[in-house]
Amino acid sequence: MTTREASMETIQRELTAIARRARATAARMHPELSLVAYTILAHVEEQQGCRATDLAAHYLLDKSTVSRQVGALEKLGFLERRVDAADHRVQVLHLAPRGVEILAAARVGRRMSFEERLAEWDPSDLSQFARYLVRYNEDAAAHP
Repeated sequence: MTTREASMETIQRELTAIARRARATAARMHPELSLVAYTILAHVEEQQGCRATDLAAHYLLDKSTVSRQVGALEKLGFLERRVDAADHRVQVLHLAPRGVEILAAARVGRRMSFEERLAEWDPSDLSQFARYLVRYNEDAAAHP
């Protein structure tokens, strides 16, 4: 195995571990807020509202899958639909007050978790890690 192949194996294994840990952390933060639910709420917040079809396109998911997730989040009081001011035929998803609260609480919990995990890291290592994560995510977004 070449050095590059070994590095790619390590990257794949470690990113998978990160994803598993993120799902487990989401479950601990709020039993009704899965990692998928958290990402949907965060995306709706970031976009300051979006259509369910926008979510499906963004996450490359089937519309029925998104519809089930959105329906569950509405039932929990985390999301609400509003009529689009520009086109009254379109409904736009927005965070409901309870969604704002649960997302803020989850962020605080996640931040505390990161603070604990990375407490011993040197500031320059943290900075480099942050730059690499941004670079990775920018490349991933550019090459879906």
